[in-house]
Amino acid sequence: MTQDYSQTTHGVKVTVRSFFLADQSRPDEGHFVWAYRVRIENLGRETVQLLRRTWNITDARGRSLQVRGDGVVGEQPVLEPGEAFEYTSGTPLDTPSGIMQGSYHMIKSDTGADFDVTIPTFSLDSPHQNARLH
Repeated sequence: MTQDYSQTTHGVKVTVRSFFLADQSRPDEGHFVWAYRVRIENLGRETVQLLRRTWNITDARGRSLQVRGDGVVGEQPVLEPGEAFEYTSGTPLDTPSGIMQGSYHMIKSDTGADFDVTIPTFSLDSPHQNARLH
């Protein structure tokens, strides 16, 4: 069962849904892969631009990896009030479950003021885990 995780920060709503990719995973070799779909909505009154992202990925053993980079999927989208941007990406783990969370580093186009938008913590669950931890 998939679930949407949403959070709004500074008028920007981020909604995430993850999907286990059985066809790309090899559980007998400790290789598990997920895709996640993200929707970023500008609910505010000012135009904003996503410049960078920071992800914290934690596996079922508690090992964490931080990933930073410019934009998302090669883009630095500009969102006018009421606009949304969606993209799909993915991550592998060597455990059958984990969690992800992070933030988008954005600016307001009018003032140049920078701010962070929270990416809600979401679960990476597979049918190969012993019990649902998240």
